[in-house]
Amino acid sequence: MRLRSGLVLFLFAFSTSGFAQKFPEHGEAAEPRNKGKLISLHFSLGAHLPGGDMASRFGMSGAFGGGVEFMTDNSFFIGADVLAIYGGNVKEDPLDNLRTPDGYIIGNDRAIASVALRERGIYYGGSVGKLFPMKGTRKGIRASIGGGWLQHRIKVQDNRSVLTQITGDYIKGYDRLTGGFTLNQFIGWQQLGDQRRSNWLIGIELMQGFTETRRDWDFHDKMKLSGRRLDLLIGIKAAWTLPFYQTPGGDIVY
Repeated sequence: MRLRSGLVLFLFAFSTSGFAQKFPEHGEAAEPRNKGKLISLHFSLGAHLPGGDMASRFGMSGAFGGGVEFMTDNSFFIGADVLAIYGGNVKEDPLDNLRTPDGYIIGNDRAIASVALRERGIYYGGSVGKLFPMKGTRKGIRASIGGGWLQHRIKVQDNRSVLTQITGDYIKGYDRLTGGFTLNQFIGWQQLGDQRRSNWLIGIELMQGFTETRRDWDFHDKMKLSGRRLDLLIGIKAAWTLPFYQTPGGDIVY
């Protein structure tokens, strides 16, 4: 009886083992689908610390934007990006000449106006670079260099709309609009998932803006703010990537 029971258990174990070998729980890794040329869209977020002349005007800023890029078989790429810059730390006060000795601004309704100063800016440009992938993958160090236009201003926010001095074209005398040609560099990590499911990048972004005022007159200083500026930004940039791969037949497939 014991021999028969042992034989049954042995046959059951053997058949189970054979079934497991025929139908393994974990199959072989799927063939990578992230090869070849691709066009990709980027949706990015970031944060920057200012340097140079920009550090005397603004504090830390945030950024969001997007871009489009073409990458070759050997992971060289060329692309274009746009980035919106925003912040709440403004160190210069262009409304100082409108304030009372106590630091208030009186509105048309003869009450204290509620005014806030904000940073607003935009960068748009192009870049070239390369992804240096780890062997057998399409993830690794990403490096790029580019150039474009950086523009920033002080946004004067009149919360109750009671200041005639900053309405219409008058605001141009206070916003200190500044812009100019800017260099851009990025180095970080990029991943293009084997099965196209995990696609992202993160790294350090640098900007050097050779800027000057874009306004003819500043009401606070009662003159044009002449002179060249060097506006620097250094920060972290992260982006989610939506890739479209070009198949050998010429079709583009996500």
